[in-house]
Amino acid sequence: DQVKGVLTLQGDALCQAEINLKMPRNNQLLHFAFREDKQWKLQQIQDARNHVNQAIYLLMNRDVNYQFKTGSEVLKLMDAVMLQLTRARNRLTTPATLTLPEIASGGLTKMFSPALPPDILVNFYINLNKLCLTVYQLHVLQPSTTKNFKPAGGSVLHNPGAMFEFGNQRYEVSHVHKVESVVPWLNDALVFFTVSLQLCQQLKDKISVFSSYWNYRPY
Repeated sequence: DQVKGVLTLQGDALCQAEINLKMPRNNQLLHFAFREDKQWKLQQIQDARNHVNQAIYLLMNRDVNYQFKTGSEVLKLMDAVMLQLTRARNRLTTPATLTLPEIASGGLTKMFSPALPPDILVNFYINLNKLCLTVYQLHVLQPSTTKNFKPAGGSVLHNPGAMFEFGNQRYEVSHVHKVESVVPWLNDALVFFTVSLQLCQQLKDKISVFSSYWNYRPY
């Protein structure tokens, strides 16, 4: 009930975002939207696509009539392809860990109109087949309370009580709101990664079996 919004994801780009945030302290309703001239690129999807492109390049950069000479040559190629596919899948299943100062200084804070107030941070990321939005509400730490200041490290999701310093000011997270929405084509992509890796492994297994027969010499 605290956060509601509408997001438009096209490929690797968040091209529209409208967010309504109800402040717990006074029930004030804040509205933020992406500037019309701005899009936010999701690095995870970009990286996953780049790894897929590298896997395709490994498979296609030979002449159409090329003949593999040994089984080990095929195994080496499959290992390289599977590495790229695994990295692509991992970029969607493992969001980046960020510190709160990194979120505060990121370009995402400049995407909104009106501008986000200094006591609000937002972050978007992909987790498996979901697009996730996290909103952090902050309060300023007074000098008398900073004796127990302990800055938080990197994390996908920071909990209330996490502290950090930014712009010569110390803050503490007071409230955290996370909302997420399933993206069907991301679910399809994860299924295709799993199937592709299984096919590569099946080919490796067949090569290994045939190689053992080929190398067998009866006495």
